[in-house]
Amino acid sequence: MTRILFTFFVAVGLLVGSVSPSVARVRDDFGVLVMAHGAGPTWNREVEAMAAPLREDYPVEIAFGMADANSLQEGVRRLEAQGVRRIGVVRLFVSGESWGERTEQILGLRPGAPPKPAAHGAHGAAGGHSMDLWRIDTNASFALSAQGLAAAPEMGPVLVERALALSHNPTRESVLILAHGPEDDAEDQRWRAQIDARADEVRKAAPFKRVQVETLREDWPEKRAASEASIRACVEQASRDGAQVIVIPYRVQGFGPYAEVLRGLSYVSDGRGLLPSAEVERWVRRQVEALRSGAFRAPARAPVAE
Repeated sequence: MTRILFTFFVAVGLLVGSVSPSVARVRDDFGVLVMAHGAGPTWNREVEAMAAPLREDYPVEIAFGMADANSLQEGVRRLEAQGVRRIGVVRLFVSGESWGERTEQILGLRPGAPPKPAAHGAHGAAGGHSMDLWRIDTNASFALSAQGLAAAPEMGPVLVERALALSHNPTRESVLILAHGPEDDAEDQRWRAQIDARADEVRKAAPFKRVQVETLREDWPEKRAASEASIRACVEQASRDGAQVIVIPYRVQGFGPYAEVLRGLSYVSDGRGLLPSAEVERWVRRQVEALRSGAFRAPARAPVAE
């Protein structure tokens, strides 16, 4: 009898120890929803590749679009179908201020979003890039990340890697870090200050002549005109000083509109944003771990339609 019991407990132990990660994840009601701007296939693929390691530990869905109700509804629906009831929302934006209030409205954590229009049906519109604002249907509770990539210490090493890969003689080179930038002047100053703190890692890494941060403020024509002039003046002055300019985009992915802005000027760049980099995945994982152990908020009861 002793031998039989011993064999039984060993077998049970082996079965428990061999539970696959996917089964273990289903038993935990926590999942991750990554919000990302989204763009073309390359942009989206690099975000998907970054999130792949997370899927070994958690159910993960990506909601492309700038806080679009359709995309968020689809991501939440897919997580709930996997048994997820607590959702950590990681907002993969440069600024922690971007789309925060709007996201809370769509998730039902803050008033301001109307009910979902009946025309959207059960699963919302396809594509998820329409920037619709309505309250999603969900039984989950949520915790939202607050830090943006501009304030992420993990991004300092990314800038260093980009700069050193393009550098040949730092004493005769300047580094220009370009970011999108917001409309509001005070917020723009916060963007610059946070990114400049990341740029300190570049200043420590090599004796570059100058390391400068500029924002294009590209969606606001009046602000953009002055920003373009400042950016071009920076590159032109460096050239007059005999310095080669290394341009690093502080964007989630890609070079954005900077090639057009810098047309006709002398500079070097590999065109890569913050992705691809293991540091972005490391930052996302840090957000996830903090959210998982923090407080979750359930949506307020939806108002009854009259």
